[in-house]
Amino acid sequence: MPTRRQIKVARVIKEVVSDAVANQLSDPRIEGLVSVTRVDAAPNLRAADVYLSIFGKNETSQNKTFMAITHARSRIQSLLANRLECKFCPILHFYIDEKFKKTMEIMNLIEQAASEFKEKDASDQEEEE
Repeated sequence: MPTRRQIKVARVIKEVVSDAVANQLSDPRIEGLVSVTRVDAAPNLRAADVYLSIFGKNETSQNKTFMAITHARSRIQSLLANRLECKFCPILHFYIDEKFKKTMEIMNLIEQAASEFKEKDASDQEEEE
């Protein structure tokens, strides 16, 4: 279970990374909407795992955006170091968060099954009449 300090540092990291991607980085490879979904700070606060959800045109543009963000890691860490009041600045490790994509796929499947059920129910009612 994370400590209060880990939670606070994770929140600051999330804010700094979100701001950096949205406003500070001017890389043309960054396209679409990038959202920081979760940050897991290590117990010693020397490292942090940053999970990004990237919504782009296609898989290729999403991969380019992710590569651009990982390439700008040192710039993002310097912005983080200016904001944090810690002895050490956590080393950031970026990951693509697949949970949201899987959740959307599940929601689409549920919606599809519900519409098929409604169509079947409507056809059954028509047959009874």
